[in-house]
Amino acid sequence: MAKAALRVWFSCVVILVAPGLFPASGAEAQAAASGEVIVVTPQYVNLLAEQMRTNHPALRAAAARANAAKFKLESVRTWEDPMLKVGGLGAGAGMRADEGDVIYGFEQKLPLFGKPERTRRVAKAELEVEQASADYLFQVLRRDLAKTLFRAALAERELELGKEDLAWLETMAAAAQERYRVGETTQAQVLRLQSERARRAAFVVSDHQRLEREWTSLNRLLNRDLQAPWPRLALPPLAGTVVYDERLANFALRYEPKLKVLERQIKQAQAEVELTRRRRWPDVSLGTEARSYSGSGGFRQGMVTLNLNVPWGNAAKYRRDTEREQANLQARELDMADYALSVREEARKLALAVEGVRHEALAYRDEIIPPSEQALASAQAAWSANRGLFYDVLETRRALIEARLMYARAVAEQYQMLADLVLCCGLGDLEALQRIGAQPQAEPPGANLP
Repeated sequence: MAKAALRVWFSCVVILVAPGLFPASGAEAQAAASGEVIVVTPQYVNLLAEQMRTNHPALRAAAARANAAKFKLESVRTWEDPMLKVGGLGAGAGMRADEGDVIYGFEQKLPLFGKPERTRRVAKAELEVEQASADYLFQVLRRDLAKTLFRAALAERELELGKEDLAWLETMAAAAQERYRVGETTQAQVLRLQSERARRAAFVVSDHQRLEREWTSLNRLLNRDLQAPWPRLALPPLAGTVVYDERLANFALRYEPKLKVLERQIKQAQAEVELTRRRRWPDVSLGTEARSYSGSGGFRQGMVTLNLNVPWGNAAKYRRDTEREQANLQARELDMADYALSVREEARKLALAVEGVRHEALAYRDEIIPPSEQALASAQAAWSANRGLFYDVLETRRALIEARLMYARAVAEQYQMLADLVLCCGLGDLEALQRIGAQPQAEPPGANLP
């Protein structure tokens, strides 16, 4: 595949789309009505991915959770609300006149020992977790969208080959019927062609139903009407080599989206540990109180108070709270270590699998399909001239169709694995692949889908 066709493979094209309007669906419906063929290019995948970002309910819910975490961070208070106090004294007239019988004042909790700052750090860490989770969900759904597009293009190709084979069988059946009429072939050959035609017609119906299932999946991902029409989709040319080395593994460990979520969760757990430790310190409040006499309104006395709770009696309970949060932190660190090992394994397996399926596709494209086409032409010409066997024509035709199907499946599988590799490495565009030396290479000119 040409490098220019892959340049924006995983880049995010910023397109402002109002939720629920689905502006591209009308254009795609028009393309479907006109029979236009759309190649599943990186640009097309990114265009639909941006529509999915604004339309998919799960992504909108993730964005709402991130907004809620942002509001929670902004609502963390340094100074708590002051407590106002109003009361009265019931006593003899002399005592009320001397000491005052109207009591009023306020009490303010002091932001000591870094408790508000630790609470703010926990809220900030929660916001970062929600943002990373939203990004991870988008990348997962973008991968699913890309893989579904390639499956739909493969189903379209299988349907196209089935229709071509059906048309060829109908032509051959008509020719065999004419040759049987003049006595140049047997009735068994005519009946065999008719049964092959019926068999292929049934497969065409099945292929069309499979294609409609893929359309349904695409409409679900884009939050459209499940019966919305789609244009004809075509597979891109075979992609180039993906080279695996340690840089690719290190890149995956650094940018894999779920690892980012786990990193944010570890920071959140660390903030929870610090906040829990600070809770062992007492809460201190500063207050004032004044008294006046209701008879004359004159001021009688005032005082300043300093109040604090005594948490040391529950010191063991506070230690258990801290130990609980430390255990949660340790669990998240171990989860991340385990997942990092699986990321390295997945990156290597995907890179090797992409290369293996590419070699398989090259074998079909360069070494199997061209000889199969020549063999079919030769067998068909020999049969037409009564110098070849009828079954040779059927077998060579079946081998050619099978080779073309296998090539299309290999191409679709390669791109689906590339989509998995992009998610595994957290890549945003092809330039990231180039920087680590694992970029797909351009195919030679003329390397089109057989």
